[in-house]
Amino acid sequence: MPRELTQAEREFLLEPRYAVLGTTNEDGSAHLTVMWYALVGDEIMFNTAAGRKKPENLARDPRASLIVPDGYRFVRIDGTVRANDDQVVAQADIRKLALHYYQSEERVQQSVEATWAKQHRITYRMRAARVYSDGF
Repeated sequence: MPRELTQAEREFLLEPRYAVLGTTNEDGSAHLTVMWYALVGDEIMFNTAAGRKKPENLARDPRASLIVPDGYRFVRIDGTVRANDDQVVAQADIRKLALHYYQSEERVQQSVEATWAKQHRITYRMRAARVYSDGF
């Protein structure tokens, strides 16, 4: 049964933790990726570079499952993603994610100049269809 995130789950997801995103490969096997994410309103936002396996899988099948663990505590969200490859949006989003995780504007700027500005970035947003958690 679908449900909203609880306040405790929201607070947990707002902290800089790593997520594992599950998508489906063309042969039906699982593809798992450790990644940055942000909780934006009621959606999970994440960002990647074009040409990777994740965008290929999500273009074919937009269903995904994301888990954010902390020891035995976790929040898992299943849903369907929507992509935005507008470069103004996607580049701004990778910058926001980097600042959240690096907590250093200087380090973010170095990464922008060295890598991200040279990449075609894609932002994804996923609204929860199902939420599971333990330890809350």
